[in-house]
Amino acid sequence: QVQLVESGGGLVQAGGSLRLSCAAIGRIFSIETMGWYRQAPGKQRELVASLTSGTTPNYADSVKGRFTISRDNGKKTVYLQMNSLKPEDTAVYYCNAERVLTITGWTGQHWGQGTQVTVSS
Repeated sequence: QVQLVESGGGLVQAGGSLRLSCAAIGRIFSIETMGWYRQAPGKQRELVASLTSGTTPNYADSVKGRFTISRDNGKKTVYLQMNSLKPEDTAVYYCNAERVLTITGWTGQHWGQGTQVTVSS
């Protein structure tokens, strides 16, 4: 019913930049919160950044000043601009959508399939 399609991952050298995109597909009227999580090998999934409609962005301390999250509500898309990338940013990045209003009502949490980001030193 709700599908999140991610793009933009890849391999980049330390200090470089990448931009991730995530489009929500389905009969969607609105999405309250969209964000990005990441999971490195052997580690738990962690919040990178999130943006709730009508509020300011929320960032993990480790990415503040380097990453920027933005949304295009008309396109139901969330972006993550990642600058000054470090090897420790290497992880699978997952798009997340919470409180999605669809044609059949409110739904809970949705996840994308994940996109690999690898930063070489």
